[in-house]
Amino acid sequence: MKVVITGGGGFLGSQLAKRLLARGALTGPSGAAESLRELVLFDAFFARPATDPRVRQITGDIADRQAVLAAVGRDEATSVFHLASMVSGECEERFDDALRVNLDGGRNVFEAARALPGCPRVLFASSIACFGGEDMPERMVDRTKHTPRTTYGMTKAICELLVNDHSRKGHFDGRSARLPTVIIRPGQPNAAASSWASGMFREPLRGEPCRLPVRRDQRHPMTGYRTVIESLIALHEVPTARLGDDRGYGLPALVVTPELAESVTREVAARRGLKLGPIVNAWDARIQGIVENWPTSVDGTRAIQLGLPPPPPLSQIIEEYLEDFGSK
Repeated sequence: MKVVITGGGGFLGSQLAKRLLARGALTGPSGAAESLRELVLFDAFFARPATDPRVRQITGDIADRQAVLAAVGRDEATSVFHLASMVSGECEERFDDALRVNLDGGRNVFEAARALPGCPRVLFASSIACFGGEDMPERMVDRTKHTPRTTYGMTKAICELLVNDHSRKGHFDGRSARLPTVIIRPGQPNAAASSWASGMFREPLRGEPCRLPVRRDQRHPMTGYRTVIESLIALHEVPTARLGDDRGYGLPALVVTPELAESVTREVAARRGLKLGPIVNAWDARIQGIVENWPTSVDGTRAIQLGLPPPPPLSQIIEEYLEDFGSK
């Protein structure tokens, strides 16, 4: 079968591609396991060329409908993982671009999947930023009303509704994974309002200071990137009959504060003999305001009932990051 990953040049997209190549097969539209014949990665930029002969990298704009249609193609057996997105901080600063990339881009992907023969599986990477507002409960469940207070969350919420409606109409077999903040991302800080969540581990582990823009007692749902990748694949593999009419599933998450992150990172560093850099208070009213409009706790019961994995302990997430990317 053929698999398409939009955002395939990004961190999660590249990690998903690596895992799919190692796995070698997915459930196809027929409901049977099919070997991975071709993996198409679509993104605006790729840091390095692919080396696996099964991989085809396509550079393009997710808001260009013809480019997306061409990348998805017309293969009978195709699955699509839609990860391409502008991040939260960018969306707040660039409203029109957010609509063009996140909303129009999502529509382009969904229309391309709709044009495929049969009923292909489409996995959309959503976000807990779908939730928010003054009536936000202490713990979010999948049935909590979507009242996002960021442009990023609004675009994700709309795409979740589109996935549900396309699935209802039989255009494709859609599933939305509502992601908590994913840690620990390697590299440098980005424009996401949650960038600090990875930075408060990553920079100290490199022996560098982390400038923390939120309160040290700020509670935030987080999970490891390995768990997210396994969850995306597991949700893709769930038989259609088990999904019901609401295709949006919130992934379970740990509740982490900067205070807890610092404490657990110290424990891991002590075991490994690493010298940590400091976490420095650098409060930013804009970032704090965005984060305060996101959930502090999420309930992933429905996802776990489908067989998706729970998050591992925070210390294990740190160890996995060090195993994959080292302290540099």
